[in-house]
Amino acid sequence: MPRFAANLTMMFNEVGFMDRFAAAAGAGFDAVEYLFPCAFDAHRIADALRRNGVTQALFNLPPGNWGAGERGLAALPDRQDDFRASVWTALAYASATGVGRVHVMSGLADRADPVAHKTYRASLAYLCDAAGARGLDVLIEPINPRDMPGYFLNDFNQAADLIAEMGLPNLKLQFDIYHRQIIHGDVLTGLRELMPIIGHVQIAAVPLRNEPGTGELDDARILRELDALKYDGFVGLEYRPAGETVAGLGWLTAYAKARRDETDSGDAL
Repeated sequence: MPRFAANLTMMFNEVGFMDRFAAAAGAGFDAVEYLFPCAFDAHRIADALRRNGVTQALFNLPPGNWGAGERGLAALPDRQDDFRASVWTALAYASATGVGRVHVMSGLADRADPVAHKTYRASLAYLCDAAGARGLDVLIEPINPRDMPGYFLNDFNQAADLIAEMGLPNLKLQFDIYHRQIIHGDVLTGLRELMPIIGHVQIAAVPLRNEPGTGELDDARILRELDALKYDGFVGLEYRPAGETVAGLGWLTAYAKARRDETDSGDAL
C-alpha cells in the first residue's frame, strides 16, 4: 500500500501550522509534506518532525512573492539572482528536516518564449547540481491552467520531454493525479508510461480537490495501480478537506481495510 504523506498546508487547518505535525501523527500519519516552510524556523520544524516521529516527504522552494502573484522563479529571466538565493535557502531547510526531494515551481511565463525555456533549463541544471551533491532529488510538476493560469509548466508531455532531454539523474516528475486529470485525463496510462521518471505522487479528488473518492475518478483503483506498478515512494494527500480533517479520513480507513482484506485473501489462496 502506498505510504501516504499528509499535506500540512491543506490538511489539519483546524490548528496552527506548527501544531499540525502532532495532529497528523495523532491521525496515524508517519509522513508529511507542505508547500513552503520558510516562514518558520527550520530547527523548530525539525524538532516537530522528530518529536512526532514523522518523516518529511517533500516541500517547495520559495516561490517568490506569492502575495503579489508570483508562482515560482525558475523560468523568469529577470529573477535568476533571487532564484539562486532560493536554492540555498531550500537546501538549508532540506538539511535540517532530512527531506529527500524538493519541488521547484517554474513560475508564470510564456511557453512560446525561447528565453523562458533557456532560463528554466539553466535553473534546473543549477538546482539539480546543488541538490545532487546533497543526495536530493528535484521534482517538477505540471500544474493545470484552470487553477493557475499562465503557469509555464502545464503539460505532462512537456515535462517528460524536458527530463529526457536534460538527462539529469536527480530530475524527476511530480505526478499530481488532480492536475493530470484536468490537463490530459488518461491517468492510469500516464502512470504506466511515466513511472520510470516519477519521483513523487499527489492525489486529490477532481474537480473540487476534496478527499479522494468524492469526485469523478476511481481514486482507489488508481492507488491500487500504483501498487501494481511497484511504486515505493510517497503519495502526498494534497487535498482540501470538505469539512473537519479527521472526520474526512474515512476514505483512507476504508481503503486501507480493503487492501488488507485483498492481501489476506490472496495469502489464503
